[in-house]
Amino acid sequence: MDRKIIISLIIILSIAVFFRLYKLDSIPPGLYPDVAINGNEALESLRTGKFKIFYPENNGREGLMMWLIVISFSIFGVSIWSIKIVAAITGILTVLGLYLLIKELFHNSETIALLSSFFLAVSFWHVNFSRIGFRAILLPFVLVYSFYFLFRGFRRKHILDFIISGIFFGLGFYTYTSFRVAVLILPFVLIPHFFIYKQENSQKKFLLSIFYFLFSIFLVALPIGLYFLQNPQDFIGRATPISIFSTKNPIGEFIKSLILHLGMFNFYGDSNWRHNFSGSPILPGSLGIFFLIGIFLSFKEIFKKSNYRKENLQLLSIFYFLISTFFIMLLPGILTYEGIPHGLRTIGVIPVVYIFSGLGGWWVYEKFRQNTKNQKLLLVACCLFLVAISLSEFNKYFVKWGKNPVVRDAFSTDYVIIGNYLNSLPAEFQKYVIVNRSGVPVPFPDGIPMPVQTIMFIENTKYGKTQSIYLLPENLNQIKINGRKTVVFPMRYDQNIFNQLQNLYPQGKIEKKNEIWFYEI
Repeated sequence: MDRKIIISLIIILSIAVFFRLYKLDSIPPGLYPDVAINGNEALESLRTGKFKIFYPENNGREGLMMWLIVISFSIFGVSIWSIKIVAAITGILTVLGLYLLIKELFHNSETIALLSSFFLAVSFWHVNFSRIGFRAILLPFVLVYSFYFLFRGFRRKHILDFIISGIFFGLGFYTYTSFRVAVLILPFVLIPHFFIYKQENSQKKFLLSIFYFLFSIFLVALPIGLYFLQNPQDFIGRATPISIFSTKNPIGEFIKSLILHLGMFNFYGDSNWRHNFSGSPILPGSLGIFFLIGIFLSFKEIFKKSNYRKENLQLLSIFYFLISTFFIMLLPGILTYEGIPHGLRTIGVIPVVYIFSGLGGWWVYEKFRQNTKNQKLLLVACCLFLVAISLSEFNKYFVKWGKNPVVRDAFSTDYVIIGNYLNSLPAEFQKYVIVNRSGVPVPFPDGIPMPVQTIMFIENTKYGKTQSIYLLPENLNQIKINGRKTVVFPMRYDQNIFNQLQNLYPQGKIEKKNEIWFYEI
């Protein structure tokens, strides 16, 4: 590999590391309950040695993220940071994986590989999900490495590449629900390569290679497949209630969702502050233009009659892969009607979006290069452009988004404050948490709504188990004083709860500390 390429790649990976680790302990703030439950269940698995293939609580979650968090807890200790670092490392490795995949797809163009991986390294979309702790960040990771090894296997004709590819693809079923549609990509890759092998009179070698690939997928995915056969209700999970097919007008909802998801890259993006800078396009303006150019170029290659000649099937297979991956990995968002456009459900489209952006950026650069006499000036202009993109995305994520009070609320920072205050109290205090927040009931503790998972995890970071008693508002009479100092924390300020507490325990008083209200008896 050329020395300049190596240095460029090192710089890009360093940028990816910086964007994913800088202030990881404080941005995003708080700890969202959907992430907290991952930590609580990982801690339970670490404590008991029982690892689940699928965690059915909270609408169901595949197990790989919890297993990785267990490893992180074992190395770094139990903390919010230890959850986030799993996602951050996954994000960094995905940037490297995207570079490797593009190099495999476009053998003679390091420029496209470097551009795409750079755009991904500074991408608000990918950086954000690399710093939260959602299991979905694993999906782009397994996709890029699975298809990297698959295309490398087709080039090198090595069985080991097909086996590794199958292992990565099989692991995808343990990442995030949206991965399941990735199986639809395979025909768009395998069928063209069958004809390529046929040209070489190597059909038997193709069949053997694909056997190893599919058999590896089968072996790795078998445990979760058997689980879903025994628990079919968990396979469907939350998908049915939010599916367009559960509406009165599925076709109308499909068209609406399709338009919104196609428009999220350049016009109006996810409005959820946890997923995006609310409403802003997923891609910054210039990258959005590159992205559109990249898609146009890909379709152009597909519809070129000359590409259907035998010698061009290899190139054609690449663009079949890119276009099919884009539309297929959008399906988990398109086929739902809630919260659309949805940046999380469509996270699997991230790699190909930045491949298109890299293709478009390379095309624009080539046009300028061909029409510019001063090449050094053009190179300086390109470097300044990349620096500007980096600074813009840094400012958008770490300043405008990271310091926004709405983001603080979106990540349940108040629950972390309650948990930390509970941990600061002397051991002789009796501690009660009143769960006056709605959410999916979770079996531990006793069907209490999901939001309490954040407070539970904060207690776990200090004690390894919860110390407080968690009650629903209708069970205030279960509070027992027993001659000990007692504090009662509603998760959300509710004057009615404090009135009831004053009637039940008139010797107590309402207090406020560290932005939280509680009742001290």
